[in-house]
Amino acid sequence: MYATEKRNSLFNSLAQSVMNSHDANFWLQKINPLWSINQPLAKVVKKQIVAKDTVSLILQCNRHVKRGVAGQHHPITVEIAGRHYERTYSLMQLDEDNLCLTVKKVDQGIVSSWLVEQSKIGDILYFGQPYGEMQRHHIQTPHLLLLAAGSGITPMLSLIEEMCQSKQLVRMPVQLMYWVKTHEDAAYAEYLKEVAENFPNFSYQIFYTQEQDQRLNHSHVAQFTTLSETTVYACGPSGFVATAETLFADAASIQTEAFSLSQFDVDANDTGFINVRLTQSNKTVAIPKGQSILASLEQQGIKPNHGCRMGICNKCACSKVQGATKNLLNGSANHEPAQLLKICVNSAQSDLVIDL
Repeated sequence: MYATEKRNSLFNSLAQSVMNSHDANFWLQKINPLWSINQPLAKVVKKQIVAKDTVSLILQCNRHVKRGVAGQHHPITVEIAGRHYERTYSLMQLDEDNLCLTVKKVDQGIVSSWLVEQSKIGDILYFGQPYGEMQRHHIQTPHLLLLAAGSGITPMLSLIEEMCQSKQLVRMPVQLMYWVKTHEDAAYAEYLKEVAENFPNFSYQIFYTQEQDQRLNHSHVAQFTTLSETTVYACGPSGFVATAETLFADAASIQTEAFSLSQFDVDANDTGFINVRLTQSNKTVAIPKGQSILASLEQQGIKPNHGCRMGICNKCACSKVQGATKNLLNGSANHEPAQLLKICVNSAQSDLVIDL
């Protein structure tokens, strides 16, 4: 291992002395696809199906990959048909060298479909810097409740695995409530069963929304008599997260992350078109009222900088000079000028001027 690292360092020093980093990376990766002067890269070394339309990819990382804290998200870029696409995923740390990326195929999702159906052993993924506040170190209460729907299980799995490895599950009661459409959609059910058998402080329930209509409701809240001493983490579609925020408002602390905008989020009254003036490019475009500004601009052939599409990473944030917007995650309106605007999770409610 030491000899390999020393040889890699020698190649890096030599490459940097005679060529720029882009050219050096190109030639280094001809020798080893994970070698790079500065790029955080990971290689798929194993692929397995873990639920319906869901796979786990075991990734071997190079030394530039910054490991996030359990529960955080990583921007990941893949190359599909010559184009680069960035999406955000939670990962589970398996050991010093390997991470586990679990992906569920999303309808019309370019990246998720490629990862589930076409990715193969040997493929290379590009990593960004991890982010997100849903971390074990932020828990200040004696109890932890994890609420997950669909792909929202992935940050919860990383938290559970990290708490297993650190033995925190020996000391802290943790309960997971996990919603999926059908039994086929439940990822890592055997893993959760094994954790519960090994750690009596951990318990879990899986609910099936299509088979038994067990959607999140007041009856689930009624199970808890210690909400004032409980931290709640919730992750899933934005409609699910909004419901969780309402139902568990009395918890000592609640942290939520919505990974998508569903039809639930679009007001039926949001019809018609809005004019948006882009100050940097000196363009004015008409976009649908009620749809995310990012998606609307992309449909016009405009490609703003973006990352998570969840309103977390701030890559898409820009200055709103004037106009009214609505947050698609919580329905809040903003009419104030000179505000920072996350265009991935806001829709236009009036003519807008934004600094793009």
